[in-house]
Amino acid sequence: MAELIPAMEKALIDFSAGKVTQPVRSVITVDPPGGFFGMMPALTPEGLGIKIVTFYATNTERDLPTHMATIFLVDPETGAPLAVMDGRLITEMRTAAVSAAAAKLLASPDAKILAILGSGVQARSHVKALRLVRSFEEIRGSSPTREHAERFAKEIGAKAMSAEEAVREADVIVTATNSKTAVLKGSWLKRGCHVNAVGACRPDWRELDDDTMQNVVFVDSREAALKESGDVILSAAKIYAELGEALAGNFPSRANETTIFKSLGMAVEDIAAALLVYRSATAS
Repeated sequence: MAELIPAMEKALIDFSAGKVTQPVRSVITVDPPGGFFGMMPALTPEGLGIKIVTFYATNTERDLPTHMATIFLVDPETGAPLAVMDGRLITEMRTAAVSAAAAKLLASPDAKILAILGSGVQARSHVKALRLVRSFEEIRGSSPTREHAERFAKEIGAKAMSAEEAVREADVIVTATNSKTAVLKGSWLKRGCHVNAVGACRPDWRELDDDTMQNVVFVDSREAALKESGDVILSAAKIYAELGEALAGNFPSRANETTIFKSLGMAVEDIAAALLVYRSATAS
């Protein structure tokens, strides 16, 4: 994770600087049972490839991951296949690493309280990543299922509580849920806090209410946010900047204000992460 965070910062900066060829994710709905099949290609300054990702919320009933993925890397010089790798763990880790990059730039340097809404793999991955960029004295966890919240809290040394209790006075908040309706209210937010929102990747799904979206909103991709993010689309929120633009210093971070980072996930992040894996494997 310590190696991945700076790699994600570079990927975001390259994307916002126009150095990446990346169409918005193409998604096929598989109904029944209500799954999604996404295709995410990208040509970056360092690599070429595609991630195929599936999201089936009903997999929780089958004791299977809700998200599964495969990444295919290609040599950009010749078009020759380089590697096919499992993208599930890469997706979990790179999403949290991007959130850590956002928090590193946008959260208060003396942030002490972290609140996590959600108790799945992304919740766990975010705790690991965010602990690398801020020294938290307290971690709070919340989940609609009390048993899940308590299990998650025990695992990471957190306190389980309601969503509102978790968010009140928290310095950094993560929403990592499968919810289709808002789970976070702007009236709960401490002034100057930072929110990483990583769920609700469909144009009619929400994690954040309209009040939350009235704050300073950063996105990974403007184009994708205006096509895929229900939080942005349904609230008619004004996008302040792409995270890559702020990381490059082209936009002030406004870190003393309440900031929202709406993360949808991009192929450039997957290619950058997969290249770390590929180089490590071939070096050894």
